[in-house]
Amino acid sequence: MSMNHDTLQVVPDLIDAFTEIARRNPQHPAIVHQGRTLNYGRLAELANALAGRLGPDPGAVAVPAVHTAETVVALLGVLTAGGGYCPIDPAFPAARRQAMAAASNCRTAVVGEALATPEPDCRLVELPALPKFPGEPPGTAPADRTGTGPEQPAYILFTSGSTGQPKPVATPRRAVAATAHALRELFGLTPEDRVLQFASLNWDTCFEEILPALTAAATLVLDPDAHCGSFPRFLRMVGRERITVLDLPTAFWHELVHHLVDDRARLPSCVRLLVIGGEPVNPARLADWARLGTDRIRLLNTYGCTETTQITHAVDLAGPLAPGRGGPGTGRAPIGRALPHVVERLGEQDELMIGGPGLALGYLGLPEATAARFTTIDGERFFRTGDRVSRDPDGLLTHRGRLDGELKVRGIRVDPAEVEAHLTGHPDVTAAAVTGATLAGHTTLVAYVVARRDASPQDLDGALLSYLRARVPGHLVPGRITVVPRLVHTPSGKVDRAGCHLRYTAHDRSKETSVEH
Repeated sequence: MSMNHDTLQVVPDLIDAFTEIARRNPQHPAIVHQGRTLNYGRLAELANALAGRLGPDPGAVAVPAVHTAETVVALLGVLTAGGGYCPIDPAFPAARRQAMAAASNCRTAVVGEALATPEPDCRLVELPALPKFPGEPPGTAPADRTGTGPEQPAYILFTSGSTGQPKPVATPRRAVAATAHALRELFGLTPEDRVLQFASLNWDTCFEEILPALTAAATLVLDPDAHCGSFPRFLRMVGRERITVLDLPTAFWHELVHHLVDDRARLPSCVRLLVIGGEPVNPARLADWARLGTDRIRLLNTYGCTETTQITHAVDLAGPLAPGRGGPGTGRAPIGRALPHVVERLGEQDELMIGGPGLALGYLGLPEATAARFTTIDGERFFRTGDRVSRDPDGLLTHRGRLDGELKVRGIRVDPAEVEAHLTGHPDVTAAAVTGATLAGHTTLVAYVVARRDASPQDLDGALLSYLRARVPGHLVPGRITVVPRLVHTPSGKVDRAGCHLRYTAHDRSKETSVEH
């Protein structure tokens, strides 16, 4: 079911929607990856074959999160079997991968030619071989999903938490189905669209690229030049692959606009929709965008949380569907209006609270954390986002900051307490404070640590970086670590993270030791 306040709408399970699209468009290209094409008929057969190997209701299934067609097949196969997809990045430290597999209760892992990093203590299931040429003869019957219900987890992703351990968010099938349906409508997807798969497969942004596209008969494109670090190569790839829909982190879009302005370049004419999200839009970049002759391209700003399933709010900032708002660069860009399946309300201190069928089940195995963020009001379940918003006269919401210390680093939510917990886990650290700082236009973490009396500050800095890199992903490693004599505290005795930053950035750095990451 999908709901907008008092309106109810039946939405089919995502795999039912995909299966119907594949039945109607068996020869249409579903995935393009490095010159290899999988059509919809063959993609459905591969998903069914993997589901047969997994068996019914396999629970959480670990899948190495790499940018390949095999990962997408594994995602669909796990969902077809009635399991919960749990992406685990092979580039993460081994300790982190093991903690993620344990926290999500993974007992099975998918492996294959391009998915060769299984987790320990898991039953290994090999992915069926992808065809060397498109159109390989079919031969796999649909999997039996009679026992799969809307409240079963579709995927398990991880957010930052204060304990230092991965915090798994379990998202049910009804949330994924409702959101994919809403995003197909929001993006206006058709079989003529070619959608770039850009986002990391660890985060839910990838699902807003993959799932709406593959339930609209659009073509999903994976290409290594999407992550090559060169804007000219990136733009050539977009033109070569005839990409019509881009979904980019706002920080990446800011840099792309800089490049387009500085090099007097243009986006390829094939692009019709550019979706951004993850961080506030810089009004100066929005003004630059308007001067680039991009009126034909929809620029869609979006907002959402992992716990509320991908995108919940959106607004066209520029392009043919953008409302007149007095021109770009006049202030903060709004995050938009709620999508049709979303129920919203403003709580105390104007905190945005989100309800509706897109809500996650909660934090797996963490009932206290779930109770702290998910609440019931007047019989309706809501997620407390921690984001403070204001409502414009025309109904659009604008983000006004956080009610807690949570940060966005590279578009990824980070709880500073998680990094502090890891730092104070080092035997030579007695206290730590972590906050955010803007360096070169990007938010980065900065850490202030107090060393034990017998520790050497000169040696401690490098030791802490090595210690963190062996335990956490890169977005949780501070860009700068500074050893200080003491932390700053508020009058009530709490650590004042912002106060630490203000005091020690003002100090003579020759009296401190810091390491840049």
